[in-house]
Amino acid sequence: MSYSISGKTAIVTGAANGIGLAIARHFADRGANVMFADMDEERLLHELGPNEDGQATRYFAGDLREKLTLANLLSATIDAFDRVDILVNACRQVMVSETLVPEEDGVEDLFRRNVLTALRLSQMVAKRMIKQAEGTRAPAGTIVNISSIMANRVGPGMLAYSMGAAAIDQMTRAMAADLAPSGVRVNGVAFGSVMSASLMASLKENPEWRDQIEECTPMGRIASANELTETVQFLASEASGFVTGHIMVVDGGRSLLDAAGLPAH
Repeated sequence: MSYSISGKTAIVTGAANGIGLAIARHFADRGANVMFADMDEERLLHELGPNEDGQATRYFAGDLREKLTLANLLSATIDAFDRVDILVNACRQVMVSETLVPEEDGVEDLFRRNVLTALRLSQMVAKRMIKQAEGTRAPAGTIVNISSIMANRVGPGMLAYSMGAAAIDQMTRAMAADLAPSGVRVNGVAFGSVMSASLMASLKENPEWRDQIEECTPMGRIASANELTETVQFLASEASGFVTGHIMVVDGGRSLLDAAGLPAH
């Protein structure tokens, strides 16, 4: 089976910064047509320049919490590339929770941003993938959800983020079971000790966290966002053609240790 994604069309959310940007750029470098999707239009324009016909990379800016925006994202992708074969839900937000203050626990906000956005977009895109594959014996498509090792861990102030990560993992498994007969595979990547945009911002405010994270990571370092990209490509490619409902952990071994209380990245 092939690792190639050349000629495939991918939507990558959260693609203006950090992990989402790294994945989208990697896919483009490997010959895929890529729609970079994010709320931050200024950053997208800075990274990609203006949209032009015939380009293998395009961007779409909008609030993906809105159903109409999700529909417009899918329409823009089809208009540009005629189809969609891969969806990477990398849009994610980190928020500190005040557990005993319902107005400040962040649960509803993070579920809208991190879980429901991925769910609703996956539903729309999966329908399109299945329609494209009608009358053929080809696989319909692949969905990869970016999650966190915090799905199975806890830490101070991480109520909403941990709940959201766990929900994404369970959503991945449930959708994988339901969509497998239609030829759509759904997998996830749970990361930790990786330099996401949120971790980079946190380290600027709390530089002492770097040593703590490295000490609690068996491989002794924080990985670059680019070190996630090959894993995502594997799950998006035919090389993983018999893999679905799997959450692949990429964390340098950190989840093997008891390191509660460390930053959730």
